[in-house]
Amino acid sequence: MSMVIEDYQSLSSITGKMRDAAAEGEWDRLISLEQECQRKVEELKPRDVVPADPSERQQKIALIKKMLADDADIRSRTETWMGQLQRIMQSTRSEQQLQQTYLANY
Repeated sequence: MSMVIEDYQSLSSITGKMRDAAAEGEWDRLISLEQECQRKVEELKPRDVVPADPSERQQKIALIKKMLADDADIRSRTETWMGQLQRIMQSTRSEQQLQQTYLANY
């Protein structure tokens, strides 16, 4: 197995862990894994080539597709969470404004 395939398998493993962390709502873990993934991508860039072996090319394509699917799932979950967080923050702001208005009149 080539080094490129090993690198992509490693990246795929990290994105799978990121997907799991997002699914479990473990946001700190997700951030840590995202940083790990970024480091791995930077390591991979200089040696990333298209494999000459057709079966390795297919492996690389399959790994990329899996990582893209993981990314889509992570984005879906984080966007949902961000929406919930935004609603909570707006509710808190509204409550604070109401209290300030109420207390200012007394």
